[in-house]
Amino acid sequence: MAATAAAAAAAGGLVHLRPPQSAASRFGASGAPPLRSRRPGQHRPRRHGAARSVAVGEAAYAEPEAALLEALLGVQGRGRAVAPRQLQEVESAVQALEALGGVPDPTSSSLIEGSWQLIFTTRPGTASPIQRTFVGVDSFRIFQEVYLRTDDPRVVNVVRFSESVGDLKVEAEATIEDGKRILFRFDRAAFTFKFLPFKVPYPVPFKLLGDEAKGWLDTTYLSHAGNIRISRGNKGTTFVLQKSPDARQILLSTISAGIGVEEVIDDFISSQNGAEVDLDILVGEWQLLWGSQIEGESWSSVASAGLKDFQIIKECGQLKNSVSPFPGVSLNARGNICKTGNNNTFSVSMKEAAIQVGGVQFPLDAKGEFVMEILYIDNKIRISRLNQHMLVHLRIANAT
Repeated sequence: MAATAAAAAAAGGLVHLRPPQSAASRFGASGAPPLRSRRPGQHRPRRHGAARSVAVGEAAYAEPEAALLEALLGVQGRGRAVAPRQLQEVESAVQALEALGGVPDPTSSSLIEGSWQLIFTTRPGTASPIQRTFVGVDSFRIFQEVYLRTDDPRVVNVVRFSESVGDLKVEAEATIEDGKRILFRFDRAAFTFKFLPFKVPYPVPFKLLGDEAKGWLDTTYLSHAGNIRISRGNKGTTFVLQKSPDARQILLSTISAGIGVEEVIDDFISSQNGAEVDLDILVGEWQLLWGSQIEGESWSSVASAGLKDFQIIKECGQLKNSVSPFPGVSLNARGNICKTGNNNTFSVSMKEAAIQVGGVQFPLDAKGEFVMEILYIDNKIRISRLNQHMLVHLRIANAT
């Protein structure tokens, strides 16, 4: 029994499933791309020089913009934790958009005005004090407000701790230097807490900082729809900002923050229009993003939740799960997966397993039969129910 639980644990963490809730408040009717039957290796080619529009959530993006958003899925801490391969994809997508140019003279366009949410930065742990302290924390949301067409032009960096706690605003007076560059000087900052009737000053003496309180920000790309912006700062930092994050980004940022995950997953699934799923769209390498164990699970189930956990599915239906609860220790299980009918359920049969410690393997009796239902899948994300448990995976490779 314990070995069977260990094999199930290797498939990913375990989670409570709650009845679906209305998704209207978070995602709307078309919160993310629906289930697709196209094979992972048969994606539509991305022509970075083209301006063809594709749908991502409720907004329409040029195809190179959609490629950037796709590359950013799964990045934690707005760039704090990103694999070298994924970072290369993000940087290539950024450079492709910058080469296109977007809106000419963006500082002269009204599209730059308003509140922008930061979704990625190349240096979340360096640069300004606000970046070093807050940007890499997933549970906080980071915004930049741009107001250039007022009597008091300003750029305001906002850290939103939560809707119930409050936020920190760091403000700078702004000046347009040319069509791309904004000059700024930080001059005031304060915390606003919901439980206090007054603001709490942010303890930074901007007047004494001199040139350290000054800087500039170049907008190197502004989308014609006004929903994507790329900026580069005077300290060498690249920022990717978005007016309205799509449903998949909301889902992944919530998973990364670890707060209210089950509710967001329920809402996300409820907002999707399902389609039939075949084995070929499952082929690839997947990494577990989120799961939580239930009471009474084995130690291996507990260890797998939230740790490095990979699953490889091959075209022939072979399946391999690998969990590394500790450095130098891995739990590997092998089996087969096949579709059971016309709906989106698959039979998972685990045949063998072993614990590997260094170069030594210890076989386990891990035979077990499981039922997996695909609740949502696209080119990057898979949400499934394994028996009565739910799993969320990120696709990290198509070929196996």
